[in-house]
Amino acid sequence: MSHHLSRRDLVKAVSAAIALASVSALRAQEAARRFEPKIEGWRSFEVTTTVQLRDAKGEATIWLPVPSLETPWQRTQDSSWTGNSSDVRLVADGKTGARVLVAKFAATTPQPSIVLTHRVQTQNRAVDWNERATAQPVADAAELRLWTEPSELITTDGIVRKVATQIVAGAHTDREKVQRIYDWVVVSTYREPKVRGCGAGDIKTMLETQNLSGKCADINALFVGLCRAAGVPARDIYGIRLVPSAFGYRELGGNPASLKGAQHCRAEVYLKGHGWVAMDPADVTKVMRQETAEWIKDAGHPIVAPVRKALFGSWEGNWMGYNSASDLTLPGAKQNKLGFFMYPQAETAAGARDPYDPDAFSYQITAREIKA
Repeated sequence: MSHHLSRRDLVKAVSAAIALASVSALRAQEAARRFEPKIEGWRSFEVTTTVQLRDAKGEATIWLPVPSLETPWQRTQDSSWTGNSSDVRLVADGKTGARVLVAKFAATTPQPSIVLTHRVQTQNRAVDWNERATAQPVADAAELRLWTEPSELITTDGIVRKVATQIVAGAHTDREKVQRIYDWVVVSTYREPKVRGCGAGDIKTMLETQNLSGKCADINALFVGLCRAAGVPARDIYGIRLVPSAFGYRELGGNPASLKGAQHCRAEVYLKGHGWVAMDPADVTKVMRQETAEWIKDAGHPIVAPVRKALFGSWEGNWMGYNSASDLTLPGAKQNKLGFFMYPQAETAAGARDPYDPDAFSYQITAREIKA
C-alpha cells in the first residue's frame, strides 16, 4: 500500500514541525531564565528629580523624598539641589526619620522649579539560608516592637489577624511563618496593572472585600501586615527602580532615561540570627501578570519560579529605597497624612497636584550609573 502525502498534508506537517520547534525553543529560553542576586559589591548612581510646576497660581510648595537609609545594602553619599525657590530646606520627619526636601515658592515665581540630585550606592542583598548567621547584631527590642505595630493602612487586628493566624497555624519558627505568608500572598493576590500609581495599601479593605488585586503598595503591605499580625517584625521600604535587571526580566528594572513610573516598594522582615531579610512577593505577581504577553497563572512556571525563590531572602541592587515611613504629615501641607511617601508632592493655590500624573504635575526622574 503506497503512502501518498498530498502537498497540503506536507505543508501542514512541516508547519506543525516548525511550530513545535519554535514552541520548544521558547520553552528552552524560558527554562534558561535565572534570577539569582548575589552580593557582589557596590554600584554608584546619580538620581535626578526635576520638577516644573505647570500653570502654578499663587504660592506653591514642593515636597520631594530624599533617601534616608544607611544600611548594609544602601548608602547615601550626598544630595544637592538647584531651582528658583527662595526657601528650600531638608527636613527629617521626627517620628519616621524620613527625609524630605521642602521648597516654597512665592506667588510671583513664574514657573516654580527644582532639580534634586542624589548620589547613592546600592548593592544586591542575599541571605544564605544554609548558614546560621548568628553574627548579625541583635536589633533593639524597642525598634523591633515598632515594626510589629499597625499603621492606619497596615492594620493588624480583626480580619488581618484572623487570616494571619490561619496561614501560620502549625508553623514553629518565624522563618516558617514568613515563608507561609509569602507563599499565600504569591498564590492569593494578583497584580492589577490598571491600579493608579503603586496602589493605596488598604489591607483591611482588601481582605474584607476579598479583592486581593493591586500593585506593590497593596500586595507588599498585605504581606507586611500579615507578618506583623503573626508577631514577626516587618516593614515596607518605599523607593524607585533605577536601571534594568541584570537577569533580563523586563518588569524587574527601570529605564534610567525616564523613571517617572518606576516607583516600587519592597518589604523586609526581621528574623533572629539573620537580621533584616529582603522580601518582595509583589514583584513575583508582577512577573506573573506582565513579564510575558500572557498572564501566567502558575507560580511554578519556569519564568516565575526563579523569581519566586529569590525574592524570599534576596533582591537586586538596581533599586533605591527612600524610607519606611507611613502616616507621614508633610511639613506645611494642607493635604491629609500620606500613607507612604515615594512620589513627588506639590500644592498650589488650586490644591494638591496629582503625583500619579507626572506629565501634568510635571516631573521627571532619571538615573545614571557612575562607573568607577
